[in-house]
Amino acid sequence: MNWLKKTLRFGEKIKKIFKKRPSKSDIENSDWISCCKGPMSKADLEKNLFVCASCNKHFHITPIQRFDMMFGKGNYEILKTPLYKEDVLDWVDKKSYKERLKQAKKKTNQDCAVLVAKGKLKGIDVTIGVVNFEFIGGAHGQNESEAIIFAAEHATKNKTPLILMPCGGGQVMFQGARALVGMTRTAVAVSEFKKNTNLPYIVVFHYKCAGGITASYAHLSEIAIAENENSEIIFAGRRVIEGTIKEELPSNFQKASWALEKGFIDNIIDRKDLPEKLGSLLSILLNKKSQVSSENNEQTSESNITTREAS
Repeated sequence: MNWLKKTLRFGEKIKKIFKKRPSKSDIENSDWISCCKGPMSKADLEKNLFVCASCNKHFHITPIQRFDMMFGKGNYEILKTPLYKEDVLDWVDKKSYKERLKQAKKKTNQDCAVLVAKGKLKGIDVTIGVVNFEFIGGAHGQNESEAIIFAAEHATKNKTPLILMPCGGGQVMFQGARALVGMTRTAVAVSEFKKNTNLPYIVVFHYKCAGGITASYAHLSEIAIAENENSEIIFAGRRVIEGTIKEELPSNFQKASWALEKGFIDNIIDRKDLPEKLGSLLSILLNKKSQVSSENNEQTSESNITTREAS
């Protein structure tokens, strides 16, 4: 048994050399994050809008960070959205839904996965709703759906363009039919906004958007954009589809690059360019420059007519 004692003693020495593996909480609270070239400072990453300068990986950012990016810090107002009782089914599996909600609220400092804000984007008043994936995977229950509906109603009442930035794994299974009905209600809300205002409704996909989110309000916009080519736009998962059709799907299937190729989205705009490009796009859609363009066109046409008559 001497070999066993030696092995155990060697194991104890190894334990002393190598520290205990960091927990998920340790990683989240660290000043460092890992990417393609190893550890990098979160402070340096933040300076580049949480995009890796080497591989262009887009890390998760919170709705507040997105509003700061779109409007500028302190130049917007967070709107209070309706809140309803969440755990009507008293759901319990590995742990209770109440506990999941408690942890999510503490982690994100949000009451639900969706935050709505109003502000000026390049001088244009807009209403923006952003989904936080860190809040139970961005899944939509009644409160998330109500926040989307509120955003559409606020944009209608205040006559502003509506920009929604969805992500998430679909509807919250812990709420049953109360979550599922949100698909219909959010779809109706954005449809009513478009019908009653004739103002732009733009969707910006980021990270993963799946299931009932993709199948409702996220695919009803006049213009659909992804913030990087690896953003995923999904209804049913890849394995489910391959198992159903018994075929292997392309490697970039359901990625933004594939969606752009197939016409499901209109453009891919990098995170750092979103405020400028969205501002320009809204300016065009709202005819802010139409008078200048019309005057230039009329002058050009008159010049061409004069030239032709002179010749």
